[in-house]
Amino acid sequence: MEPASWGLDTHNTRLQINSAIDVGNVSGLQLKWVYGLAGNIPRSFPLVSEDTIFIGDAGFGVVALDRESGCVRWTYEAQGIASAILYRRNNNDVTLYATIREKGIVALDAVDGMQLWLSAPGDNPIPMYSGTPLVYADDIFVPLSSAEVGLAMSPFYGCCETSGGMASISASTGETNWYTRTIREQPEITGRRWLFIETHGPSGAPVWSAPMLDPKRGLLFFGTGQNYSLPASNTSDAIFAVNVHDGSTRWIRQFTKDDVYNLACNVGLPNCPDTVGPDVDFGAPPVLATLPDGREILLAGQKSGHVHAMNPDTGDVVWQRKPGRGGALGGVHWGLAVNNQLSLVFVPISDIWTGGLTGKGEPAPGLHALDIETGETRWYHMRKSRCAELFCWGGISAAITATTDLVFIGSMDGMIEAVSAESGKVLWKHDTWQKYTTINGVETEGGAIDAHGPMLVDDLLIVSSGYASYGQKPGNALLVFKLPEGDQ
Repeated sequence: MEPASWGLDTHNTRLQINSAIDVGNVSGLQLKWVYGLAGNIPRSFPLVSEDTIFIGDAGFGVVALDRESGCVRWTYEAQGIASAILYRRNNNDVTLYATIREKGIVALDAVDGMQLWLSAPGDNPIPMYSGTPLVYADDIFVPLSSAEVGLAMSPFYGCCETSGGMASISASTGETNWYTRTIREQPEITGRRWLFIETHGPSGAPVWSAPMLDPKRGLLFFGTGQNYSLPASNTSDAIFAVNVHDGSTRWIRQFTKDDVYNLACNVGLPNCPDTVGPDVDFGAPPVLATLPDGREILLAGQKSGHVHAMNPDTGDVVWQRKPGRGGALGGVHWGLAVNNQLSLVFVPISDIWTGGLTGKGEPAPGLHALDIETGETRWYHMRKSRCAELFCWGGISAAITATTDLVFIGSMDGMIEAVSAESGKVLWKHDTWQKYTTINGVETEGGAIDAHGPMLVDDLLIVSSGYASYGQKPGNALLVFKLPEGDQ
């Protein structure tokens, strides 16, 4: 079954070695079937077995589709599926795992979709389970963020008291093994307004994305977001390395200090801090790459537009590059990919305009290929927008997926492209801004491509088109492409 994790391996390389699609046959990819999703903000990465495609539909639940025909095998109703679909095999039994955005992580029987357990680890009273967990042996590592970033928009809400975190739970039972807060200090009252509303801090430092596991070092790596309220902590906009067995901290490297921001700042409401940060958290998971001489290096892409290379043992910075101008929606938003054989890290850059939260300089939307050892640019595939309006900006916010000789990207203006990993030349593309006839008869149209990005396995390419969270063009298409027989 593919994938075993959001990053396709424990190191989050997003390199799919089990793909029959290559530079010689990619031009032959054809649309096989389309499934109409119930919601227009798809944010799930599929799991593919020999005969089934499992996908999260945020507007409905988890859906098991026949791999050949797209027909529904079973469904599990739960609105708010927000992660990749993961699995664990125990003898002959296969268990699926996914996050429900406000409820926790759910375990399902892969045969019929029956719920086995639902777990809500951590001490957060209003959690948000946004990032994809990581399943390894009998442990599941669960990232936690908080809904307070949005609740702060209410002027009657006393922002903010919650901390992000990382939990380890049992894959068999959902019981918590350990839980580590990203802010050690408990929040205190920092002020009062209108006599009866108390404000609090520090808060925030959420973990928005999937962790990365290095079994050799026994370390789990993950990135954090901004603080929600003052005072700022030294653990926001940072990369953590924690002990995989007990969650104790090995090291923390903060890259942007004093980044305090919540959604109240978008509309000038009282919970916005006096000093507003740039909102340049780590939305993309860290990646462990291998240098030509066999040494390993930790890579992290930030919404600021930076890529940071670190020593995984210490967190010391090896090099830093800034291929994008950055901003609140990236810079690097959802995820990098790495090809160790070519010694390249592929960096998708959004650089969409976000008002006062836009980074300085000229935008550089598209795909940048950087040398893993030095950070120098090898090539750049610039993406031009299809129109002048902001909703059809051509940058790449979604995560990307690489093969041994290709990189697959999806852009905010709805294009899917396969480019050469060695040169960045576009070898195949598909425009998803169209209406589709679907297997399930649902009225379906493609939109912006964002969030988890393309999935590759065997002779298939699977992409969700549509993401209406931040003004992008909505859509609800799950697209399955296949190589013609004989081209595999």
